[in-house]
Amino acid sequence: MVTVHKQIRPSLGFENDTTEAVRLAAKLARGRGARSNASGRYEALSRQLVDDGWESLEELPPFKTTVIAEHPKTILIRNSSPDISFDRSINPYRGCEHGCSYCYARPTHAYMGLSPGLDFETKLFTKLNAPELLRGELSDPAYQPQTIALGANTDPYQPIERQYRLTRQILEVLAEFNHPVGIVTKSALVVRDLDILQEMAKKRLVKVAVSVTTLDPKLARAMEPRAATPGKRLEALGLLAAAGIPTTVMVAPIIPALNDSEIEKILAAAHAVGTREAGYVLLRLPLEVKKIFSEWLTAARPDRAAHVLSLIRQTRDGKANDATFGRRMTGTGPYAWTIGRRFELACSRLGINRDKIRLSTDAFRRPPQPGEQLPLF
Repeated sequence: MVTVHKQIRPSLGFENDTTEAVRLAAKLARGRGARSNASGRYEALSRQLVDDGWESLEELPPFKTTVIAEHPKTILIRNSSPDISFDRSINPYRGCEHGCSYCYARPTHAYMGLSPGLDFETKLFTKLNAPELLRGELSDPAYQPQTIALGANTDPYQPIERQYRLTRQILEVLAEFNHPVGIVTKSALVVRDLDILQEMAKKRLVKVAVSVTTLDPKLARAMEPRAATPGKRLEALGLLAAAGIPTTVMVAPIIPALNDSEIEKILAAAHAVGTREAGYVLLRLPLEVKKIFSEWLTAARPDRAAHVLSLIRQTRDGKANDATFGRRMTGTGPYAWTIGRRFELACSRLGINRDKIRLSTDAFRRPPQPGEQLPLF
């Protein structure tokens, strides 16, 4: 095996890279989502695997998950996007082992000098000091509480959470401060924290959104190889709802001609287990994601890949992606409009989104800190 270095060229549209490098990486990446591991966009050189003719590829080990500890100085991330309902979030992990081929967070791995491809799902970073940082930031007298989104970028309940338990520790801090939080996940591991979530729900401090992309376990396995099965996600929604925790089903992402036929079925299944709120997001393909998703689609669904990619362009004004505020989540054009109306009509028939629960900041308090003088009144 040799490594080839070449200058990076800008990507144009949906090039289907059928090069030897993609095929070789795919052999080493069984059970993963991405089919390649191209260098990030900030690197001066790109690196690709090429068989040297001596069958040395067979000697290479498969991609394994490695976890790297990091110690950031802050944990709350602020945003001013008009497309989302929160202005602050926490991501205890960088990268995500779920391996969703379409994940819009993949390009962030380029900031670490790593590939948004296989590196994103195999080289993970854990913010070990996240709970302590959060306690410090919430204790600041100038801090003004608003709902924190937990898992806005990468899944807070991905597999390594079983070992590191950072998400649970963060919830313990938020519960201590009576601080509202909205959780987004694809994992059934969220029910592990029912004890904390149930108490927070009594004070209108928590809402849990579970993403259900498809009800087809084979498609889910191919598209989201290490996430919970659709059945487990629906079961988690049911357990959360039964415990009195407000739940939302996210039909996200909706991919034209791949899973959009399931919109009504997913909403009905979630409603049947007690979920009364829902949202959707049309597939987004920023930066490197468009190539990673195109490679996956061509390998997993070669019979319909061209049709899917064509429809995606139709919903994005002829482009692979449109990052314009007000359009990036829902798309434009007749096909995108139809998806939106189908979602709304299905919700209306089921009574979903009729009454949306708003989280409260009224109970927020700063517990006395060690060495702090208690107020007299």
